[in-house]
Amino acid sequence: MNSVVIVGEGILADAVYKRMSEFLPVRRKDFSETIPVTDLVLVLEEQDSSSIYLEAEQVLRPRGTPWLCAYISLGEGVVGPLIHPGKFGCFQCAETRLALAGSNRQEVDEMLMKLVSPDYAPNYTAELSPAGSGYLAHIIAAEVTKVLRGDKANTEEHVYLIDLKNLSSTIHYVLPVGTCSVCGQLPDDSPELAKISLQKCLKVNNTYRCRAMSDLQRVLLRDYWDSRTGVFNDKKWSLSSSFAGAAINLPLGFYDEITGGRSHSFLDSELAGILEGLERYCGVAVRGKRTVMHGSYSQFKGAAIDPSTVGLHAEGRYEQPDFPFIPFDPDAPMEWVWGYSFLEERPVLIPHLLAYYSLGGGGGFVYETSNGCAVGNSIEEAVLHGIFEVVERDAFLITWYAQLHVSRLDYISSGDSELVLMIQRLRAVTGYEVSLYNMTMENGIPSIWALAKGGTEQCVNLLCAAGAHLDPVQAAKSAIHELAVMIPTVERRWEERRLEAEAMFGDSELVQYMEDHSLLYSLPQAERRLHFLLEDSRPLCTFAEEFPSVPAHEDLTDDLRQVLQIFRRLQMDVIVIDQSSSETRRNGLRCVKVLIPGMLPMTFGHHLTRLSGLDRVLEIPMKLGYVNHTLTPQELNPYPHPFL
Repeated sequence: MNSVVIVGEGILADAVYKRMSEFLPVRRKDFSETIPVTDLVLVLEEQDSSSIYLEAEQVLRPRGTPWLCAYISLGEGVVGPLIHPGKFGCFQCAETRLALAGSNRQEVDEMLMKLVSPDYAPNYTAELSPAGSGYLAHIIAAEVTKVLRGDKANTEEHVYLIDLKNLSSTIHYVLPVGTCSVCGQLPDDSPELAKISLQKCLKVNNTYRCRAMSDLQRVLLRDYWDSRTGVFNDKKWSLSSSFAGAAINLPLGFYDEITGGRSHSFLDSELAGILEGLERYCGVAVRGKRTVMHGSYSQFKGAAIDPSTVGLHAEGRYEQPDFPFIPFDPDAPMEWVWGYSFLEERPVLIPHLLAYYSLGGGGGFVYETSNGCAVGNSIEEAVLHGIFEVVERDAFLITWYAQLHVSRLDYISSGDSELVLMIQRLRAVTGYEVSLYNMTMENGIPSIWALAKGGTEQCVNLLCAAGAHLDPVQAAKSAIHELAVMIPTVERRWEERRLEAEAMFGDSELVQYMEDHSLLYSLPQAERRLHFLLEDSRPLCTFAEEFPSVPAHEDLTDDLRQVLQIFRRLQMDVIVIDQSSSETRRNGLRCVKVLIPGMLPMTFGHHLTRLSGLDRVLEIPMKLGYVNHTLTPQELNPYPHPFL
């Protein structure tokens, strides 16, 4: 006969015992005692108590006994998840998801207020009424019945949340946490894990993707979005943009990261925002492996890239007392991760702070953001789009610093009706005129600078964005989508911070954050800094004149090999760090970071510019015929860049 053991004391444990003992052998035990052989253990607490759940894991996992927990937290009853020892996903995963996704709840704010001020009286109540305990007992008994019958319980990979004020209940999926300290099984980082062997990857729907967005719709919303337990806990559609924009909230504990999707459909934008959020989720921390390499560059020199080749801050910056970074020291120990070098065709070691975000914490030697990060439906797709981002930002910065008189494009000549309609719609809705410029560098990958100029009725004067792609039309569309979603944001920012913008114009050191760059170039007087683009005398060039035809490949991997061959001829390495986590791999999604040493990385905050050691900004303008000599550092544009 089936049997159940209850561990726990209090109103909830009493109510469950009373209800279940009417139809089932139930025993009450404590983990200090020997737990008898049983079909299921219920761990029932009046308060959330991680210590007793850890004890349950230690006692029940070796025996293979399933167990279910229930407790009261911030005025709610929590039931689940059902734990099957040996399976990925546990109580700690649920607690992590609940804590992160619920960090913006009013109850959490009130709890924090209570900690700061003991006299503060929160609105929620943690008291369990007889009605509440009876309802929780009913849910738990129903779950037990399903488990003992061999049916799938509702709490398999899910938790019930019961509002104890009105007894309304909801059920929420719990995505296992790859880095979970209880059930996680991260492999050690190794050269073998870093190896990349390119495989066939057929395109879908004439795109540079190998999976349709419609196929992703079900898994993206099911696995990643939930207001209470999701990797993402909030989403908003942008109704002020010229196109369909969506903002997705990624809670990261100490702060929230907002990611966005841009397309002609709100649903597609929402899905794209989730994909961008997964890219960010995997890029801010190591989630798919356990880092094990710690030492100095001098120690790992034979296996490691030279960190000085990725661009450092100016030497004088490091000497400033408040500068958040320290000079690179080849003998200083640091954390490393394995990546894969396509030029050398072998795994190489990369400083952790280059492979993942390093925005100023931990005493690193450079500021590194999401440069080259991309998500794809295969490793090949992710790498290709990561390269596009590196190329886009490098081209933009070289054009800016060298003030290149790049060709202005006649967008009508593209022959693409969607592109033409996008530009016309942006003008009709916002009043901004869009100009496109060809800023393609020596690698030949089409790169487009898009500039939106406001008229007398617009408060913002100029906005700049960029795109890079094997298809120049796709590069242009990507840049225009960026402009469209940013116009209303920058206009609001301008209304709030106009005086700050004027101060930035006089003192570039005041440009400290990402949003400051676009704010600065909202000023009419900043327009003259873009004279190299805005000169009216240059003729319009056609897409056909500027861009050779793109060979049509059915296999996206053929496109990637073509791009890799370009960089091989240029003797430039393409290094890939696989940032994928178990959360993304479960749905075939791969996240990567692409590094191309020597190319200019995008930075935000004028003081954080990274040009030291990157001679291409001095050499490429002459190589492409824009100037007749190698530039000197003194000839470079001294002002903050205008990238969005």
